[in-house]
Amino acid sequence: MSDSTALLAVFEDVEPATDAIEKLHEMGLGDEQINVISGIPVKGSILGRPSAITNVSRIGMAGAIMGFFFGLFLIYGTPYLYPLQVGGQPIFPIPMGWIVTFEMTMLGLMGFSFLGMFVDSGFPSYTPMQYIPEISQGKIALLFHCPDDQQKKFADALTKIGAESVEPAEARHL
Repeated sequence: MSDSTALLAVFEDVEPATDAIEKLHEMGLGDEQINVISGIPVKGSILGRPSAITNVSRIGMAGAIMGFFFGLFLIYGTPYLYPLQVGGQPIFPIPMGWIVTFEMTMLGLMGFSFLGMFVDSGFPSYTPMQYIPEISQGKIALLFHCPDDQQKKFADALTKIGAESVEPAEARHL
């Protein structure tokens, strides 16, 4: 689509937006060409879209493994490097080692999951984003690209389904 126009269709509710996504699929647009803009999180399965693929669990698991080994290093590596005999106590304390290893594992899991959430969401984004004030009032918008010569056909089809407005997307001052 070398000559395409970005259209923004605004819907009052989720149901007509779901029907509009199905209609756009029938008209030849793929999921990668349709962007749903909503003020509230809406699951992809509700809209008939594929589930989002996330790497947060993998990143969190890598952090847990690193935390586990760091905990083992604190329990076994530090006394090995700096042995200190205290009143007949063992150099490598097993019961306290479980606690420290568990805490370091959980700290790694939580820290890397938090960072993974930002990495996976593309934060920070330096690309311009489309936004309309109606989204903050609970409406749902569909942003999609269509060929210039079929712009009227797409607008009429979405208006029949229940779109409040179908307009070319343009930058607005907030």
